[in-house]
Amino acid sequence: MAGLTATPRVRRVRKRPYGSFLVLLLAALYFLVPVAASLWFTVDDPGKGVTFGAYARGLRDEGMATSLGLSIRLGLATVALGLLLMVPTMVVVALRLPRLRRVVEVLCMVPLIMPPVALVAGVSTVLSWEQDLADTPLWATFQALHNKSFPLVLVLVYTVMSLPFLYRSLDGGLRGTDLKTLVEASRSLGASRLGTLCRVVVPNLRPAIVSGAVLSLAMVLGEYTVASVLGFEPFSVWMVHVGDYEAQLSVAAAMLSLLITWGLLLLLTNLAGGRTRNRNRNRNRTGDRRKTTV
Repeated sequence: MAGLTATPRVRRVRKRPYGSFLVLLLAALYFLVPVAASLWFTVDDPGKGVTFGAYARGLRDEGMATSLGLSIRLGLATVALGLLLMVPTMVVVALRLPRLRRVVEVLCMVPLIMPPVALVAGVSTVLSWEQDLADTPLWATFQALHNKSFPLVLVLVYTVMSLPFLYRSLDGGLRGTDLKTLVEASRSLGASRLGTLCRVVVPNLRPAIVSGAVLSLAMVLGEYTVASVLGFEPFSVWMVHVGDYEAQLSVAAAMLSLLITWGLLLLLTNLAGGRTRNRNRNRNRTGDRRKTTV
């Protein structure tokens, strides 16, 4: 076969992803440079050099502790109420009423297109009915809604504002879960509907639930318009008020808020990821035992 010749090998040259690296670098600079500048502003004292006096004053300030505690309690209550509302609703729609999925999606997305000022204007109008209901049992309800120590009206408004985050997170989790098979298997084994929801559905949706909870909590910690217009002082409103006379303390409080939000994000993510890894590890061990037995 004299006519045949060996085909020379063509060496493939790998293209180094300089473009992707540049995009990641620019994104990192976009987020980290403002944080670094804010951090330097809080520790730089022209007369003393680097000092952490602003953070010490913030930790000693009673107003900061009170407002931060209020924001955290509002955030936890908002997350709890939102999940109690959305998880059963999404599960029922996915199993029984799939035609209503678009309707639920549109309703949950409305807070994204509604300005907070318009929302708080409607809430203020409803709260103004209190004087007309002074001689009725509803008067005590209105008093509880705008209680300064724990304003329930903010929990209700924040729950509405968190619906888009909860919906998108839960919708993604439901799309990646064979919910119908899981529910039918649980029900065939004698589990009740509540037991199926708590012991089967919720564990499989844990990453989606954690994602929605973190986004909702971050939204509550940073929300300013609604609380300010209604006359309450959670952490975001307190930071703005402090910034009028002590800017360094206000920025230091913002850095502490960012640190707390990141800490909660890492904690919840690790908890959800750890339980998921343990469940997968147990499944793998069970599968290995079955193979060994066979």
